[in-house]
Amino acid sequence: MNHRDTENAEKEFSALSAENWPFDLKFLPESAYMVGGAVRDALLGRKRDYLDLDFIIPETAVKVARKIATHYKAGFVLLDPQRQIARVVFPHATADFAQQEGDSLETDLRRRDFTMNAIAYHPHTNQLIDPLQGYTDLKQSLIRMISPANLQDDPLRLLRAYRQAAQLGFTVEPKTRFVIQEIAHLLGKVAAERVRVELGYLLNSSSGIPWLTAAWEDGLINIWLSHATEKSFRQLVAVDSAATTLVKIWPQLEIELSQAIKDTIKTPWLSLAKLACLVTNDPILAEAELQKLSYSRAEIKGVTAILKLLPQLHLKQDLTTEMSLREQYFLFREAGKAFPIVAVSALATGISLEGISPLINRYLTPNDRVAHPIPLITGNDLIKALDLKPSPKLGELLTEIQIARIEGKISSLEEAIAFATHLNKQESSGTVE
Repeated sequence: MNHRDTENAEKEFSALSAENWPFDLKFLPESAYMVGGAVRDALLGRKRDYLDLDFIIPETAVKVARKIATHYKAGFVLLDPQRQIARVVFPHATADFAQQEGDSLETDLRRRDFTMNAIAYHPHTNQLIDPLQGYTDLKQSLIRMISPANLQDDPLRLLRAYRQAAQLGFTVEPKTRFVIQEIAHLLGKVAAERVRVELGYLLNSSSGIPWLTAAWEDGLINIWLSHATEKSFRQLVAVDSAATTLVKIWPQLEIELSQAIKDTIKTPWLSLAKLACLVTNDPILAEAELQKLSYSRAEIKGVTAILKLLPQLHLKQDLTTEMSLREQYFLFREAGKAFPIVAVSALATGISLEGISPLINRYLTPNDRVAHPIPLITGNDLIKALDLKPSPKLGELLTEIQIARIEGKISSLEEAIAFATHLNKQESSGTVE
């Protein structure tokens, strides 16, 4: 972008005004420039609730970051001692400070991934530096590589192109996409954790499925998820459609599907239903696939719950009449908090809405004895009453008591003990009714 063309762009920088920063401009040396996503989003008019600022400084980047952190009593993290990159963490913002790579700002910008990310903003003068016409590509909604060599330097950039296209509503420029296809195999050299994060963005994005499909067509997905097929991506669309259908009928499901699976793991539940489409149907092999991508135990458990339970549901011609209370009990116990995504996957794979509805209603009824059973008796009660020792047998008796209760056979502690005594005697004598 030449100087004449910057006037409109610079008007869009009010969001980047130092007045909105968590620290005063005086702490930033004159030689510092803001770069990266914050600049790009400001030019696009995209507002952020949480500021994520990136600065490059020719020298003393870490020193500047430490000084700001000390003054504002903010968090300080040395991200990369070798490349001199540090982060300052504020309550509602983060600011990264990196040592300039190369002998000039332009050299640094030319080492980046895409032209739209190679625009710098000088906060002291409110000027843009745009040597690669990134602003023009932004306005045309194009993701254009700076060079094939830059993509090869960090092959994660290959997948990032599709993720950013999904997030921004952009298109990957044809020549860039061709180069990605040619060097797609390089993604296999990237650390699994980094690939998983990019996949997560695509699975979470409302516009992610078309670009996830494009990434598969261009050879990026099968490197890590070798069982994904064309059918897998049709299934992704069906999962989205099924989720929309269920949420319209049961609005409370929207919260469950969109919330993180754990406080420490931000993956939404619905993303796991989509992820299940991309792995093998064999739960054991799927677990190995997901471990390879460094997914957490909780995420893997959610995916494998779908893979284990869907075949059981599909065996029933009519879930409302053919699924016994005992079978329903074990279904809910196996699914746990993953039941909503099991229901979504069931509808997406051909189980009727009429068939899955009674199970959903049970799940959404807090006092339902099948979906949310409350123990009638404890293991300690059984140990005392039957003179038992702790063993797997104890758990089996508790399960049978729970099932007898939901089937209406027992309803009190005394009846539970009598029932357990009867079962125990049967087992001891080797007889089964």
